[in-house]
Amino acid sequence: MPVQRLLLLLGALAFGDMLQAAPPPASAAASPVLGASVTQFSRLPVQAGPAEVKARLHCIEDPGTLEPGKDSFQLLVPKNYRSDEHWGVFVWISPSDSARVPQEWEEVLAKRRLLFVGALKAGNSRNILDRIRLAVCASAGMRERFQVDERRVYVSGFSGGGRVASMLGVAYADMFTGAACFMGVNFYTDLPSADAKKLYPPQFIPDDEVLEIAKRRSRFALISSEKDFNKADTRIVWEQGFKKEGFPSAAYLEAPGIGHSLPSAEWLERALQFLDNPRPSVQASLR
Repeated sequence: MPVQRLLLLLGALAFGDMLQAAPPPASAAASPVLGASVTQFSRLPVQAGPAEVKARLHCIEDPGTLEPGKDSFQLLVPKNYRSDEHWGVFVWISPSDSARVPQEWEEVLAKRRLLFVGALKAGNSRNILDRIRLAVCASAGMRERFQVDERRVYVSGFSGGGRVASMLGVAYADMFTGAACFMGVNFYTDLPSADAKKLYPPQFIPDDEVLEIAKRRSRFALISSEKDFNKADTRIVWEQGFKKEGFPSAAYLEAPGIGHSLPSAEWLERALQFLDNPRPSVQASLR
C-alpha cells in the first residue's frame, strides 16, 4: 500500500471504532478529587510543525495549518498537587469530542501524581494529523506550565484514540516515555489478521532514530478486554509487533467480562504500574 494511503486507512479504522462504541459520559457532579479547567496552549512546538510530522510518520499528506491557540484542552490538576514537586503528565486522546474520563480514573491519576490533559473536539472525526499535533502541543505546553517529571510523560487513549496514542508512543518517543492504549492499537509493520488470511499494512512508518529511542526507553501497555472486538488484533500487535520487533518493555492486559468500553480504574492502575516501572520487561497476558 502506498505510504500516502496509510493515514486514510487509519482514519477509517478509527472511525469504525467510534461508530460501535463511545466512552462513558463524564459525571455532571464536580469531582471531589480534582480541579478541572479548560485551557489553551498558544505555541506550536517544532515537533508539531508540518515538515516534522511528515518526517516522523513518513506520510505524503500535507498536515496543513494548525493554530493551537484556537483549540481548547481539558486540564485536571489534583488537589494534592504542589508546585514545588515534579509530577508526571497523562495526555489523553478521546474518540469523542469530550476529553473527560470516569471519576474513578481521576482518583487513580491523583494518587499516582499525574496531571491530566486532553484536547477537546479532537475525536475520531478530526483529522488524524491534527490529533497527533494537539497531543504534541499538550506535551510541550504542560512542560512549560508545570514542573514535569520527564520520566513520566505518558500518552493514552481509548478505541480510535488508543490507536493514535500507539503511534505517538513510537513516532514521538522523545516526547512520551510510555503509552497506555485502551481497546485500540496500531503498528508500523505488516501484521496478519486474526484468521491469518490477509495482512494488514503498516499504519505509519517511524523515523529510525526515534524508533530506537522507543525500543530503548519507552514502555507500552496494550489494554483489551474479554469481549472487545479488537481483542484478537491487539494480541497480534503485542505478539507479532512489539515483541517481534524487539521492544523490551511492552505488556498485554486483558480485563474480564466487558466489551469495547473503558475498563474499571483497576486496569488503569495496572497499566500505570507497568509504565511507572523503570525497568519493566515483556509481560505475559495480565488478567
